[in-house]
Amino acid sequence: MAMLSYVVSYLKSNLLVHLALGYVFVTSGLIVNFLMLCSCVIWPFSRHLYRKVNTYLAYSHWSQVAFLAQWWSGTEIVLYMKPEDLKYLGKEHALALLNHKYDIDWVMTWIMSERFACLGSTKVFSKKSLLYVPLIGWAWYFTETIFLKRQWEHDKNSIRRDLQRSCDYPKGYYVTLLLFPEGTRFTEKKHQASLEVCRAKGYPELKHVLLPRPKGFAVTVHGLKGHFQSIFNCTVGFENNGLAPTLMNIVNGKPLVGHFHMERIPLEDVPSETEEESAVYLRELFKKKDDLFDDFLRTGKFSGPSHHIPRRVNDLLMFLFWAVLLWVPLFYYIISLFVAGSLTQQLIVVAVVAVASYIVKLMIGVTEIDRNSEYGTGISTNGVKKSQ
Repeated sequence: MAMLSYVVSYLKSNLLVHLALGYVFVTSGLIVNFLMLCSCVIWPFSRHLYRKVNTYLAYSHWSQVAFLAQWWSGTEIVLYMKPEDLKYLGKEHALALLNHKYDIDWVMTWIMSERFACLGSTKVFSKKSLLYVPLIGWAWYFTETIFLKRQWEHDKNSIRRDLQRSCDYPKGYYVTLLLFPEGTRFTEKKHQASLEVCRAKGYPELKHVLLPRPKGFAVTVHGLKGHFQSIFNCTVGFENNGLAPTLMNIVNGKPLVGHFHMERIPLEDVPSETEEESAVYLRELFKKKDDLFDDFLRTGKFSGPSHHIPRRVNDLLMFLFWAVLLWVPLFYYIISLFVAGSLTQQLIVVAVVAVASYIVKLMIGVTEIDRNSEYGTGISTNGVKKSQ
């Protein structure tokens, strides 16, 4: 048994195995992107049918991330939520507000969406530059993600326009719209800039999250009222068990344990008459997040009832479908090449593998906090963020 465990662990951390997984992810993603492009012919005739088709196409690719975390690495999630609110998950249109503390807090959100069967209709507010990233960025375009330039005069019109699309989904297809109000990932440098703003404006200081940006939230809440039913205030934390919550650890098959606190708030209860009302409310929500996370660091868990939501097999079956479809011809070609191919052909394959390994490392590197943007660190001479 120990020998088998060692072999499995070795395979999960082996670069060639990672390349095989990456090959499935990249190739299936390109196929899905192409099919999404073809589905555009449906748009002029039936936008609802177009959205149904792309919900399933998106799931066929995004579910591989859930597979990697749940089945490959054995990552688990503990959900903290009032029992009476569980019935709403995946069964209503909702806006989810998340902290952006870790490299993979978005992966935890996708796992939760997978377990409640709403991953394919999950949308996100994303910076415009990600639109041009192959696979995920292209899929986000076809699934009508809200892209932002971080220029408010432009972005407020984009949000208003794109929210109308998010509100027009066929019956039985529920949209979960993910919003990271901090606007960027948490780093110590950005945290210091956030504290300076809090002190300059007299806001409560936040120890574990950044000061949220209220303008996008205010416009979003105003635009969703009457169409979306609730807000889920989500706070993510990871056990300090010696494993860093990174995508590389997931790829290496290391099991992580994420803790996911969710509070359901009826959207009609959120003030939205003025931007200032919404801003005050959002800051209160993030102060609550901050206090929750402070308790989590001390106790290793969030307060409230906890639930274990079992994995579905859907993401596993979807990965197996793509693996059989793509690995069989690939391995047949490689074996034939090394049995009967020329030295030149064999060297070309080796070169392709080397380039592919570099690309895989780059893709994983995009998720790392220390390579994140400098957005949110600018301070003006009066102590207030330039981007605020």
